[in-house]
Amino acid sequence: MIFCLRKKTLIAAVALIVATAVACGCLFVDDFAVVYANASTREVPIYRVERNDKKIALTFDAAWGADKTKSILEILDRFGVKGTFFLVGFWVDEYPEEVKAIAESGCEIGNHSENHLEMSKLSAEVIEKELTSVNEKIERLIGKKPLYFRPPFGDYDNDVVLGARSLGMEAVQWDVDSLDWKGLSGSEIVQRVCPKVKEGSIVLFHNNSDHILEALPEVLARLINAGYEPVTLSELIYPGKTDANGELHAI
Repeated sequence: MIFCLRKKTLIAAVALIVATAVACGCLFVDDFAVVYANASTREVPIYRVERNDKKIALTFDAAWGADKTKSILEILDRFGVKGTFFLVGFWVDEYPEEVKAIAESGCEIGNHSENHLEMSKLSAEVIEKELTSVNEKIERLIGKKPLYFRPPFGDYDNDVVLGARSLGMEAVQWDVDSLDWKGLSGSEIVQRVCPKVKEGSIVLFHNNSDHILEALPEVLARLINAGYEPVTLSELIYPGKTDANGELHAI
């Protein structure tokens, strides 16, 4: 038996199917799945903090090598400021004295996962293990658990953000990327970072990049001269709500 639908009825039926597919987050077009992110359910890390003052956070990811870590701490101390270091678990294992030195300097320590993997490809259970392992190692060394987690490669999904929160941490990204890991010269890093910094910025560096020791003093001098105050993430971040762009706002 052949059923014929009137034109209006057919259009209404198709519209209902499309609306249902979009509401579910997936629509198939020409055998390809097009996934739509639902803004109301998408979890986003903190990229920047909305502030009325000029506080900012300089952050340093540490996964490979530690040759320059103590010199970074000395530079920060010379300028009278503090930073936040995100540490990978195997880095903590290899450089426990550097971990202690970071904490003793007054800088903050964050979690950068155990194995520096692409977190969005992991199950919620593995994500929890990756974070818990590092927290336990850091707490054994300095007596304090990290409050913040930075996903390796900036890679995350809802499970990553919510997994961090379930352990009492917030996922934190950055709004200013120095790209120091690409081997940029000290002056190139300075020119890349300083013009982009604004109130509440979170700046990404790496503790063992080629020219970090050349760039950092000039970055600090310029930013401080412009009225900025580099602080730890705990001093920058307040209780609030992160919008779809990753900007933290006071509730």
